[in-house]
Amino acid sequence: MKQLNLGGTDWQASAVALGIMRMADLSVADAAKALEAAHDAGITYIDSADIYGDGASEKKFKEALAASNLSRDDFYIQSKGGIVLDPARSHDGLVFGKRYDFSKQHLLDAVDGILSRMGVDYLDAFLLHRPDPLMEPEEVADAFNTLQREGKVRHFGVSNFNVQQYLLVQDAVDQKLMFNQLQFGPAHTGMIDAGMHVNMEDKWAVDHDGGMLEFARRHHVTIQAWSPFQYGLFAGMIINDPKYQKLNDELQKLADKYGVSKNGIVIAWILRHPANIQVLLGTMNPAHIADSAAGADVTLTKQEWYNVYFAAGNTLP
Repeated sequence: MKQLNLGGTDWQASAVALGIMRMADLSVADAAKALEAAHDAGITYIDSADIYGDGASEKKFKEALAASNLSRDDFYIQSKGGIVLDPARSHDGLVFGKRYDFSKQHLLDAVDGILSRMGVDYLDAFLLHRPDPLMEPEEVADAFNTLQREGKVRHFGVSNFNVQQYLLVQDAVDQKLMFNQLQFGPAHTGMIDAGMHVNMEDKWAVDHDGGMLEFARRHHVTIQAWSPFQYGLFAGMIINDPKYQKLNDELQKLADKYGVSKNGIVIAWILRHPANIQVLLGTMNPAHIADSAAGADVTLTKQEWYNVYFAAGNTLP
């Protein structure tokens, strides 16, 4: 498994991480199999959030880790907080918030809850889940300092932040914000599109995040790409979707060439970008974990990377 230096430091972890949002729906035995499959594939990084399954995913992780042949030391563990769940809007495994809350007490309570549910003494990383427009950066700074001083969190980051939101927090906190989780994949390429269609008026020219991709490269922020196989937020998966037939054909051609799955080629496509991106897998299927992770050892040519980009419906200006 390809290794990345996270956040511009010498901290190394697998280029592919396992997200446990869907773990709540598994039996303990099946959740343990998912963790073991990830470990066997070389994945050393776990991503969670306190709202996944309304906390049930993290509880299941604790039970699964105990039931597996693995230990806490086999993984770096990351979670996110700052969303207050709205049970009335959450359904079918999808979770929605009724507000975002970056107050000091909420963040401290969130981490305590995560540690208890996951059965661990500390988190390797804690991320602010989605930007709270009412946040007081000084409260975030106080929370981070307390969490680090008490040994509960080692590193920090954000999720779904644009450049100015990132800087607003970074200017206030003592710790480097090492991560920013953003949706990215062949069917979600806004960060790339805007960079190539500068000073143009077509749909690809819209800059949704203030140049976060280039900013991350300059400031050594590790982008963690979530939902790499999806288009839209919850619209669906690109793999075998007839709306993306041309893309699937291109993925299959490359899969045949490199001896991996189409999922593996998507992973290879993301990792081919020089921004040092870490990919988050959301599947709990052991076979899918293995065949996706295998893509981390494939290096596409530049033209192959562009061909996938074109097959997804994108153009060059």
